[in-house]
Amino acid sequence: MAEIEFDCEEPATGADPATDAFIRESFEAVDTEVLTRLVEHAFKRMHLADDTYLSIAIVNEDEMERVHIEWMDLPGATDVMSFPMDELEPGTPENPSSGMLGDIILCPPVAARQGADAGHSTLDELCLLTTHGILHCLGYDHGTAEEEAEMFGIQRSILEEFLGRPAPVETRH
Repeated sequence: MAEIEFDCEEPATGADPATDAFIRESFEAVDTEVLTRLVEHAFKRMHLADDTYLSIAIVNEDEMERVHIEWMDLPGATDVMSFPMDELEPGTPENPSSGMLGDIILCPPVAARQGADAGHSTLDELCLLTTHGILHCLGYDHGTAEEEAEMFGIQRSILEEFLGRPAPVETRH
């Protein structure tokens, strides 16, 4: 079983009732049991050892914007950020990779908006973003068309195997 640590922040509310309800609903869509099973599935698929560590932080938009500015010098909250630790790469069935994969930060309100725009649930979007973050921690990127085709192909395959249905549509920004 993968070593997964979740850190769930409280949603930031207080703007107006409709916005507060949306933010609360987005945080309520975070299902750590589903995300844990997804991570375990992705680890098996990418041949990561059972003792591989991953931290997932669930944060509000203010915190995500702070981290986004600090690490990327970009304003605004984003959907997911990944911070690889041990520069792990996918292993093999005979020699699985092991160590500290890294940290993934998810922002449920951004995920909820993206999921709605793409026509799927917030939980589906969070699954997509978690898988995306794992692949970034394993060194995959989507800076070129070739890299994107490879990364998104693996991402789609992992999600379809896990969900047992077509994967949610990727958000490109």
